[in-house]
Amino acid sequence: MHIVLSTPRLDLRRFTPDDVDLLTDLDSDPDVMFWITGGRPTPREEIVEDVLPAFLTYYRNGDRWGFWAIEERAGGEFVGWFHLRPGEGHPDDEPELGYRIRRAFWGQGYATEGSSALVDRAFAQLGATRVVAETMTVHTASRRVMEKVGMRLIRRFHADWPDPIPGDEHGDVEYAITRDEWVSQAAARINSTDV
Repeated sequence: MHIVLSTPRLDLRRFTPDDVDLLTDLDSDPDVMFWITGGRPTPREEIVEDVLPAFLTYYRNGDRWGFWAIEERAGGEFVGWFHLRPGEGHPDDEPELGYRIRRAFWGQGYATEGSSALVDRAFAQLGATRVVAETMTVHTASRRVMEKVGMRLIRRFHADWPDPIPGDEHGDVEYAITRDEWVSQAAARINSTDV
């Protein structure tokens, strides 16, 4: 198993071709898929032919950017995935952070824990100048994660989604954190622990 990053409770590892069932199960939960497709599951064939091959393609260039499976360190159970990679229209040093977590693990702080570690890694090791994340305006849980990892609201916009999702009339939001903001926040955390 190729571990890319570990946090106190999570291991992020490379996906393998054997992960088809894990991804199919994740994308079959209508609650997990609500904010992406309105609850429509991703067909297994699409995961086999498109989704998983796209994830695996990133590893040709190492582990700088990509998609990684999340597992609990304690028991090795599959939690979901994170991605950190330049989004469409963004330069290589401005990766987009994203995640998809199984419903059984919601509300346990895993999205925040992994996101924080990936933001730290992006700036400390990978040469990022800015990290961005996007979600629907009404997706308050996802917005809370972005805020907890130090991102701030940059803009509101309307994306053209193939699936109508309740609340999409309110649009989407982009959050971001720059290297300078990350450095300032890290220094503030250190100073607060010294008091």
